[in-house]
Amino acid sequence: MESFELFVKEEHPPPRPSSFRALLRGTLFFIIIFVLFIHFPIDLGTQYLLPGLRYLTGEPGSREKSIREIVNVLEKYQTGLASVTKEELAEVIYEEATRHNQDPKFIVAFIAIESSFKNWSVSERGAKGLMQIMPYVAQSLAQEMGIEWGGDRTLFNPFLNTRMGIYYLSQLLLDFEDLGIALTAYNYGPTYVKSLIEKKQKIPVHFYKRILTVYQDL
Repeated sequence: MESFELFVKEEHPPPRPSSFRALLRGTLFFIIIFVLFIHFPIDLGTQYLLPGLRYLTGEPGSREKSIREIVNVLEKYQTGLASVTKEELAEVIYEEATRHNQDPKFIVAFIAIESSFKNWSVSERGAKGLMQIMPYVAQSLAQEMGIEWGGDRTLFNPFLNTRMGIYYLSQLLLDFEDLGIALTAYNYGPTYVKSLIEKKQKIPVHFYKRILTVYQDL
């Protein structure tokens, strides 16, 4: 019985004061780190809604580099916009895309497919501007975003059209929680896509694939 008690004492010695102090210091250290993280969050980058994409907004010079790359793409198209307007448009694309957690280059690919960057573009169905927004949709978006609605004057303003288009796409992404479906809803209309989902019918993907092809080239 005595040997058993001795074995237990050897296996479970009482904690030493120095070990307790070390444990206390370690606990206090993690508490301090936790408090600092809560009050001063570290920018670890932004996870975008595109599959497999990680875009670090905190990299030095990333904003200027991205804007310059967008301008270079714009220069390849007959946009009908002045050079200074292209610079400003590139900034709007970058700022609005990052604001809504999207990759600016993906928005560039999106506009390239929608309108080939032709600011005065009008589709057969009546969608207008860079991001090809239907007037009734644009009017609703303008009201929701606090933008003064002026019909074609608003739709053919490249900055307002881009802002509304990116905002609309972000809302569709939140609604459908799937990039391919959201893009199809943008192109065909969300009501039509929801009817396909309810009927369990196949959703067209060609629009999504066209944008991804351009995006991969960028």
